[in-house]
Amino acid sequence: MEWCQVRTNPERRQALVDAAIEVLADDGARGLTFRAVDKAAGVPAGTASNYFANRDDLLTQAGARFYERLQPSAETMSQLTDGPKTRENVVALMREVVGRIEAFRTGYLAQLELRLEATRRPELRKVMTERVRADIDFNVRNHLDSGLPGDKESVLLLYLALNWLIVDRLTLPEVFTEEESAALIEAAVHRVITASD
Repeated sequence: MEWCQVRTNPERRQALVDAAIEVLADDGARGLTFRAVDKAAGVPAGTASNYFANRDDLLTQAGARFYERLQPSAETMSQLTDGPKTRENVVALMREVVGRIEAFRTGYLAQLELRLEATRRPELRKVMTERVRADIDFNVRNHLDSGLPGDKESVLLLYLALNWLIVDRLTLPEVFTEEESAALIEAAVHRVITASD
C-alpha cells in the first residue's frame, strides 16, 4: 500500500525527473541510471525504479519536462499579444527566449543528450519529434495570432538560427559574448523580418 502511494506522488516524480535532467546534463545519457537519479534527487536507493517502468520511460519524461519548465511567463505572453507590433518587439521577445533557455542551461544540455540518444532509440525519437514539432507549431501559431511582423517562414528561420546560437552560448560560451549574442539576435530578426512585413 505504501509503495503505491509513493509511486503516485506527483511531487516526488517531478523531483526525480528534474534530477534526471541534471544527470543528463552532467554525465550524459550513458550516465543516466536509476541509482544516479536517486543520488541526484537525494532520495533512498531504489526510489526512481518505483516511479519509472524503465530507463526509456525516464528519458522520455525528462524530454517532456524540459518544455514544461520553459513555458513563457504571463508577462512574456502579454508582451507577445499586447505589445507593439514591431520588429523591435520581436527582438525583445527573441532575447527573452534565448535568456530563458540560457538560464536553464542543464535543461538544454539534457535536451541535446536526448536528441543524440533519440538517433539510437526509435521510441524516444518518436516522442522527441512530436514534442519538438508541437513546440514549433506553438511558437508559429502564437506569432501569427499576435499580429507581429513576419510569417511562418520567418519564425522557422529564427528558430533555426537562434537554436545554434544557444548551443554555442551553452557549450562554448567564449565563442560569442553576451553582447555579441544580443547583437546577433537583433541582426537575425532585422534580416529575417523585413520592414514591410
